[in-house]
Amino acid sequence: MVRTLQSQQSRVSRMLVILLITLSVILVAILVSVHQLDVFSIPQHTTREQDMPDNHPLHDKMSRNVDTNQLLVDKAQRARWLAHQRKQKERELQQQMEEDEKQPPMNILLFYADDWRHDTMGAAGNPIVKTPFIDALAKEGVRFVENCVTTSICWISRATLYTGQYLARHHFEMLGRGRTLLKDGKPVEMKLEVPANETLYSLMKKKAKYFVGHAGKLGLWIDHQEYLGEGTFDYFVDEDGWHWREMGGKMVHITDKNTGDALRFLKMWEQKGKPKQKPFFLNVAYFATHAVDGDTRQYMPQNKSMAMYENDTIPIPATATEEAWQKMPYFFRPKSGGMNEGRTRWMWRYDESDKHQRMMKNYYRMASEVDTSVGIILKELEMQGQLNNTMIIFTTDNGNFHAEHGLADKWYPHQESIRVPLVIKDPRMSPEFFGTTNDEFTLNIDLAATVLAAAGLDPLPTMMGRDMSILYRKNGFEGEVAATTSQSRRKAFASTNGRQYIDPSSDGGGKYHSGSESSWRTEFFYEHPMHSHPDYIPSSEALVRKDYKYFYWPNFKYEQLFDLKNDPGELNDLITSKNPVHQTKLKEMRKRFVELKMMAHSDLPVIL
Repeated sequence: MVRTLQSQQSRVSRMLVILLITLSVILVAILVSVHQLDVFSIPQHTTREQDMPDNHPLHDKMSRNVDTNQLLVDKAQRARWLAHQRKQKERELQQQMEEDEKQPPMNILLFYADDWRHDTMGAAGNPIVKTPFIDALAKEGVRFVENCVTTSICWISRATLYTGQYLARHHFEMLGRGRTLLKDGKPVEMKLEVPANETLYSLMKKKAKYFVGHAGKLGLWIDHQEYLGEGTFDYFVDEDGWHWREMGGKMVHITDKNTGDALRFLKMWEQKGKPKQKPFFLNVAYFATHAVDGDTRQYMPQNKSMAMYENDTIPIPATATEEAWQKMPYFFRPKSGGMNEGRTRWMWRYDESDKHQRMMKNYYRMASEVDTSVGIILKELEMQGQLNNTMIIFTTDNGNFHAEHGLADKWYPHQESIRVPLVIKDPRMSPEFFGTTNDEFTLNIDLAATVLAAAGLDPLPTMMGRDMSILYRKNGFEGEVAATTSQSRRKAFASTNGRQYIDPSSDGGGKYHSGSESSWRTEFFYEHPMHSHPDYIPSSEALVRKDYKYFYWPNFKYEQLFDLKNDPGELNDLITSKNPVHQTKLKEMRKRFVELKMMAHSDLPVIL
């Protein structure tokens, strides 16, 4: 009897459980039909009436008691809901920006090496050279694989860094050397024709209120205090010219000297600048990997580096041939008895196989020494707790021929000469850009605008570049949000400050241009003045695109045209080609070349 009673109680319990489950399912169904929030997964906080705009679909449901499914399926209603979501995201972004404004201003650290072409780093795919610290920066930031200079020579490129201008505007050609000739044949000393208070260092110190330092090669041969004025630098050391020098009774390598000077600046900032809540701007301007001009040894690395690359064989470039040399314009082989300087330095470095190996290994050793220096300085930054609040830039002043076309050094518009590395690690960078590459045409005229923007300043109307951070930050090219925040150290920069973009080229259906509010440049003008004499270093100019490149040699009124897609080594000059495609391209590029050259030489407030 007890068992029968227990069995009946068990059946009743099961029936009650089933009944409760059924009632629960019915209740859930009723709630879902009432609230119907699953179609577009609208966040819970947007369902509160006070959080929603008057035209939100759920307001319609609440006020008219209509079918929610019909409203959400309707395309017009969905568009309105999506617009609401976009506005909500913009509000959230604005809130984040306001929070970012409360963060301490960024430090800015520029590593600026010398004579270092684009592929002298492991991150660029070089299988020989070891640059682990620069490679690590590339993994934590963006590497710009088509970064170029507008003039490939030390002092002009550095003047462009300090001014954000083409040589055609700042006119800093051969300061102190009297090598630029007037029409009457008399030499003239060219001066930097930019007011001192419009240079990058002065602006960072006096306008942005940064703690400013320079350690290494200035490259301008000027009295910086006389030109820039007292107080422009909190720390200044100008060192270049030789790889080894005696200091304190012992021989010191220039890269070690550059490193020590940079560390002294950081210690000084920690003691004097940081307590005053001043961010720092430091340019570590290495002399390496520049050769010692006039010394046939050329590259002299540190003794401790000599074991590096000893057992490696450096590949000979495909265009380092006699045939490639003979394809260079006739004036590279002057009949006057003079010698082209690029060919002279080729004989110093690369005219024999063993010499080529020795020179390149020493060049790579010096590059690795710079990389080690970068690592030491970044370690100090980390120890000071500033690594994650510092914008870090690695770049160089010009490229270098490593025997390509039978040449050494730089100057000319070939790829080896004009392409240089650029790596940027930025606390403002969107995470999806970490470790990526960018193939836009970034230029050294963009460096000043980029640094100023990071410090909260607009570029001057006389500057010709633009802030590169819009290439690696969300909303960089998206108009309204970016454009309203140009003064922030933490926000995307879109201000032109009264400057204008020039019209696109007439050819290519708008494909070729110098940039716009919504796009980056796809072409640029290159220039290099004559150095001393046309036989020594002839003047060269170019219109550079990714598919074609047009050369013009003013001293000889000589033209060249290269198809970079099919001839990346720039060996086959198409200037006399009968192919209608080439003839049309030549005509188009001649016209555009003149247009861009005129803009570069004008006083107009333009972005190039």
